[in-house]
Amino acid sequence: MSLRITLCYSVVNFNRTAFKRNPIYAPSLLHISLSSLFLSAQNRPPFRVVFWNTENFFDTRHDSLKNDMEFLPHSMRHWNHRRYKKKLDNVARTLTAIGEWNFPALIGLCEVENDTVMRDLTLYSPLKEAGYRYVMTHCSDLRGINVALLYQRDRFKLLSYSALSVGNFKGHRPTRDILHVSGLLLTGDTLDIMVAHLPSRSGGVRQSEPYRLYAAQKLKDAADSLINVRPSAKLIIMGDFNDYPTDKSVVQVLQALSPEVSTHHDRLYHLLARKAKDRNFGSYKYQGEWGLLDHLIVSGTLLDISGTLFTEEKKANVARLPFLLTKDEKYGGMQPFRTYVGMKYQEGYSDHLPVYVDFETNQSEY
Repeated sequence: MSLRITLCYSVVNFNRTAFKRNPIYAPSLLHISLSSLFLSAQNRPPFRVVFWNTENFFDTRHDSLKNDMEFLPHSMRHWNHRRYKKKLDNVARTLTAIGEWNFPALIGLCEVENDTVMRDLTLYSPLKEAGYRYVMTHCSDLRGINVALLYQRDRFKLLSYSALSVGNFKGHRPTRDILHVSGLLLTGDTLDIMVAHLPSRSGGVRQSEPYRLYAAQKLKDAADSLINVRPSAKLIIMGDFNDYPTDKSVVQVLQALSPEVSTHHDRLYHLLARKAKDRNFGSYKYQGEWGLLDHLIVSGTLLDISGTLFTEEKKANVARLPFLLTKDEKYGGMQPFRTYVGMKYQEGYSDHLPVYVDFETNQSEY
């Protein structure tokens, strides 16, 4: 209420001169000014959080410690500076478009190679206007791909970040670390984010599933540990799990189900699981079938509408931006517009579509 009183008082003072000059015009001016200020106060831009698998976001230089030979200028893919620059522009365009009229507050990315890529994206692409900073993992994945989080410093003050090693599992090659980031919001709350890219389905779904379950358990342990220390913790888990919402890694290990009528602060809830039951809904298309490999999971504290930061199931979605899609000539309909199809360069974006969720802040708590 104090915010509204201050706004009204300022507008009345501002229009006092106008009223003396033209008493007929001034009430209209006052009404317009009041309406504009109330709208700007009540329609504060949402706190949008995005996750996207950018698909093979490599620079053009060889890292002798990684198997990045496929994405070099003289490789079969001819991954040269022009193509790399096009990829930078495409990623920047996508992230800008997802924000609509405002840049997203937080963006989780996976399949990004290194600091060079992230610096170029934040400082030398069209995204530089957003003023993002980033943190990322530097893991032992053989291909050299990592996960990262971009954040706007005026909306998220970085407190800490760490890489949680998944470790090796029964002879499988090393996988990506889990990125855990903590930051302070304008509401005074601490928000925790975990960004994950679980092991792929390479070698077969059944054969590779134990490794994903193992990695998912590491993620669950980290989430449980956080909630045990801070029962009121506000946690967002995002990532490409290479599994669907109905798979064991999500349902049995993470125990992330669709939000219920009555939620519990110490439980995890999947914001897209219910929508994913629609056969035409998904972030990834495989053999003509859409499915959701990219997940947005929150702690029950973030579904409490009486809190300072909260969301609802309906505020989460897949970003089906028209330019991210192309015609599926084989199976019909549309499919993600990829950078390559096989070895053929397409100038596209990714084989995944981004996912996002909007959070609201309880203005009365400021």
